[in-house]
Amino acid sequence: MSFSYPQSYYHKKISHNMAKSTNWVKVVEKILSFDKKMRFVAIIDLKGNITEGIMKEGKSSLESQRHQEHFCAQVALRRKMRKEFDKSLGAVNYVHIERKNVTQIVVYTRFKTIFVTIEPNLPISRKLQIIKKIKQLAAKL
Repeated sequence: MSFSYPQSYYHKKISHNMAKSTNWVKVVEKILSFDKKMRFVAIIDLKGNITEGIMKEGKSSLESQRHQEHFCAQVALRRKMRKEFDKSLGAVNYVHIERKNVTQIVVYTRFKTIFVTIEPNLPISRKLQIIKKIKQLAAKL
């Protein structure tokens, strides 16, 4: 079953978290504009809460809202687990997961995690270009 989020679902739900300095809606919209094959972008805090998230217009979620929120909490947990290896292996540059139905990209900023889903049929070279753009944007946050 496919659940379709209204485009502004997360913006309406959690806009109270944006009152600080970064306009997370603009960050998410910028990342979504990197390629027409982008599906979903979420900004996740260190506790796994979605600060901002937007499903690209015309796309439908492959997961229910509850599962999406649970997955984002797991992303934060995995970040903590990976941090344990930073001293010996070095910090994580990004996480790239290829699944049958979707590509998942995770990029860390100092206090947030950027979680992105992309259509899987995009060439790997293009996915790497998108990762580079996300990392350049993340370096400014």
